[in-house]
Amino acid sequence: MAQEVLAALSGNIWKVSVEVGDKVEEDDEVFVVEALKMEIPVYAPCDGTISEIKVKKGDAVEEDDVLAVID
Repeated sequence: MAQEVLAALSGNIWKVSVEVGDKVEEDDEVFVVEALKMEIPVYAPCDGTISEIKVKKGDAVEEDDVLAVID
């Protein structure tokens, strides 16, 4: 079952640490969001394979936006 990786807060994508097809484990860092001049890591919510990435470096995101999908 697919699990979404969500933005914890509004900001800009500072770093994308994964690519489609990458295997991740729960709590692996998958993105870094820059907000209020702080770099906030976003972690994988589960084990699986990245099936879709919906953002790229520099994109603006809002809280709870879907950043990626893990199958």
